[in-house]
Amino acid sequence: MEFFRIKKDIPFMRHALIFNIISLITFLAAVFFLWHKGLHLSVEFTGGTVMEVNYQKAADLEGIRGTIRELGFGDDFQVQNFGRAQDVMINLPLQKDVTSAEQSARVMAALTQQNPDVHLQRVEFVGPQVGDELTHNGLMALGMVVIGIIIYLAFRFEWKYAISAIIANLHDIVIILGFFAFFQWEFSLSVLAAVLAILGYSVNESVIIFDRIRENFRKMRKASVKEIVNHAITSTISRTVITHGCTQIMVLSMLIFGGPTLHNFAIALTIGICFGIYSSVFVAAAIAIWLGIKREDLVKPVKEKGNADGAVV
Repeated sequence: MEFFRIKKDIPFMRHALIFNIISLITFLAAVFFLWHKGLHLSVEFTGGTVMEVNYQKAADLEGIRGTIRELGFGDDFQVQNFGRAQDVMINLPLQKDVTSAEQSARVMAALTQQNPDVHLQRVEFVGPQVGDELTHNGLMALGMVVIGIIIYLAFRFEWKYAISAIIANLHDIVIILGFFAFFQWEFSLSVLAAVLAILGYSVNESVIIFDRIRENFRKMRKASVKEIVNHAITSTISRTVITHGCTQIMVLSMLIFGGPTLHNFAIALTIGICFGIYSSVFVAAAIAIWLGIKREDLVKPVKEKGNADGAVV
């Protein structure tokens, strides 16, 4: 399916060096902000108090957030529905010299004053050791995904393509994390899920382009490597616009209408989708060229049989 077709190839690789310099600067800036500011980790990683409350009618989440904010928690807390609209989960950060019971008592007193129909269902303290375990497991998951992608691409294509694709994908991940570090957006488990999703989503775009490069190596026997790559990218633009456009519309709807619960998740996906397209074209393809890809990497030469058909004299 094609939304449109471009008849003349766009010379993407002519400007690859300039765009890769921009990518390198952006990547280094993201690394700097991660080192200098660090990520603003959520309660799930740092530990804190988890409260579950119930209302007779649908809960006013914005009113609950305003009440908790007035208690001095700033924006370091989460309020979201779970299950029904009457059920609310509240995540509170750790506070010095304040126990979990004291935190929950203060919050319940304020919520009861706002709405007498509120009932406390459950209070649970999440210790820092749980956060450390989540951090470790999250890094392990990210590492396993990266290793799996490298093995998959190395078997399907060739090691040069695997290296170029994984560099491009890690470029996307680091830039997403750099945005969260620079703006100090809260990094939660949902954002980690978005990062892992983008890692797989981005590699899919690289695979599409690499597949078309392999086809072009078979068809365009007199073309140079850059011409083959330019044709591969140009011929997949319509598919890229349809796929990424539809996905981005869905993500933007979550960003606009999903409320605070889905806000950071949708932001991570939005950044990842935009940079995923960019990195597949200007990072993965360019690095593959600089690594020296050639026709023989993907199209093995056919050995000609002798006239004797294998007979030994």
